[in-house]
Amino acid sequence: MDFIDTPVQSRDKTILELREFSRKLVRELGFMRNTLADSGLAPSAVHAIIEIGATPGIQARDIAQILRLDKSNASRQLARLEAAGLITRQTSSEDARSSELYLTTAGQKLRRKIDKFATDQVSDALRRMVPEDQQTLVRSLALYADALAHGHEHKTPHAAHTESARIVEGYRPGCIGDVASLHARFYAHHAGFGVFFERKVATEMAAFAESLPAEGRALWLVMEGERTLGSLAIDGDLATRVAHLRWFIIDDALRGSGMGRQLMARAMSFVDTQYDETYLWTFKSLDAARHLYESFGFTLSDEAEGTQWGTSVTEQRFTRRAAR
Repeated sequence: MDFIDTPVQSRDKTILELREFSRKLVRELGFMRNTLADSGLAPSAVHAIIEIGATPGIQARDIAQILRLDKSNASRQLARLEAAGLITRQTSSEDARSSELYLTTAGQKLRRKIDKFATDQVSDALRRMVPEDQQTLVRSLALYADALAHGHEHKTPHAAHTESARIVEGYRPGCIGDVASLHARFYAHHAGFGVFFERKVATEMAAFAESLPAEGRALWLVMEGERTLGSLAIDGDLATRVAHLRWFIIDDALRGSGMGRQLMARAMSFVDTQYDETYLWTFKSLDAARHLYESFGFTLSDEAEGTQWGTSVTEQRFTRRAAR
């Protein structure tokens, strides 16, 4: 078979076309208006509502970073939302100097209205595209958004892992080895596990990643540059409407940063739209993890002694019904 080289479009032309498409997206999605998504709120306030709803307990500084706002602007936006009765603050259980942000009942109602507006908007557009083009669009936009975020990180120097880490969805080269390594080190220290456990994590996660993208399944990674510092996956059965939460791990450098809570919030938002029940397996005495699970509605449903990991441990199953 002969391969014909097609001329590569110049970089300058590609830049101009992307800028033009970006401007059109901004206009069509409504970002030029004073309010967004029929909410009566400015675009930045709408995005704040979405992020707080997706990550209950998120801190104000994280909202500022996610929305690319300076601290004073973010503080003003949050103060307006609080005065409007849409969000509430609670003192952080990890740091009394910090506040955690949550949506009120009114805020949750508004978020559902925003979600419906956005879903209808996207759904209407996708109906005009064939399925193959839809998947191409998703992959391309994911690459573009990730590249933009990566560029922003290089322009804004950060001193800590927390500030430079970001959450991405889907497989990234090297993530399987990184996640297996995180599990191996953590469970060797806390439970005495060895090579059998590390191999099981690596082989099962590789098989899972190979199946992506797949309906009802998702993988989120905490990335710093090209390194994976955290992970969480949802491996579900749409026929039974039961989801399995797997490979939840955070590097020691990010413990207490809120990244684990952000991963859990994204996963729970995902399962609540597709499943009736979610379960996970963990080991007794991991109190910090148990506290996080319970804060998202998981309850202990089963407990038994197990030796299949090479050492005797008490395995625990936690279960959560969909929050509807």
